[in-house]
Amino acid sequence: MSTLSEAVAPDGTRLAVALDGSGPPLLFMHEVAGDLQDWQGQVERFADRYTCVRYNARGYPPSDVPTSPDRYGQAIAVQDALAVLDSLGFAAAHVVGLSMGGFCALHLALEHPRRCLSVTVAGAGYGSAPHQRAGFAEEARTAARLFREDVPSAARAYQDGPTRQQFKQKEPMGWHVFGERLAGRDAMGMSMTFSQVLAQRPSLYDLRDRLGAVRAPVLLVVGDEDDGCLDVNVMLKRVMPGAGLCVLPRTGHTINHEEPDAFNDALDGFLNQVAAGQWSLRDPATVGRGLVGMTPGDPSRPPAPAGGTDGAYASRSD
Repeated sequence: MSTLSEAVAPDGTRLAVALDGSGPPLLFMHEVAGDLQDWQGQVERFADRYTCVRYNARGYPPSDVPTSPDRYGQAIAVQDALAVLDSLGFAAAHVVGLSMGGFCALHLALEHPRRCLSVTVAGAGYGSAPHQRAGFAEEARTAARLFREDVPSAARAYQDGPTRQQFKQKEPMGWHVFGERLAGRDAMGMSMTFSQVLAQRPSLYDLRDRLGAVRAPVLLVVGDEDDGCLDVNVMLKRVMPGAGLCVLPRTGHTINHEEPDAFNDALDGFLNQVAAGQWSLRDPATVGRGLVGMTPGDPSRPPAPAGGTDGAYASRSD
């Protein structure tokens, strides 16, 4: 049985929090179509070794639903995550985010690296690829309008999107329950989240230089049929020296629902390696030396030092 509590954000917004288990803190952040219940399969796997912390983002009852647009945004989402950790007295946590929550996890690593023991980013990237940026922002604004006007109709359309079909095919009942919960969301909260958070968040491509300076252990997990995220995650792998990339075959956007065992196994292995001090930065000898190491020049020239800032990790070939 989860222990329920609440955190209060700097602007007074109350956030509903659920805790399970004991041990090092493991903070889960949900996607735009989800809530804290989406992580139940992970709680069942990890609560025997970790303090699993879940919360509903602002706009998702029983968390508060502010009505002013200026009380939503990517920076505010980061402050909310910190408020949850602060309310529980955790100086740092292993951070796990799906999609919208994955963006928040990356921004936590950028803005507050000392609060992150590790970072797992699942299914994040929508709206970042240059050729998809304008189209995604328009879709997010359209979703904001449709959810404001008619939540059940908007939920049916969103549930049946191209990267949710894989979930529908693999687990029809789970997909149906997911849609029912989405249809019960708060109209104001969904509209504000789409218009103020998703439509306006910065592209991860625009943050490449800053992401290249992140030294936290990072696990990137993406489905190979999640077209808004796949290329972005390859870019993140190339840019972030502490990142490992896990691609799940025949998988769409709702990774932890579609492939719970594979997702849990990947997360478990990652956390174990981090705890053992075995998740290191990428070896500089693996980059900047051609494809097989037979480039012209001085073969005796040593590779760049690990953790250097000479741009060895910041490949722009993607």
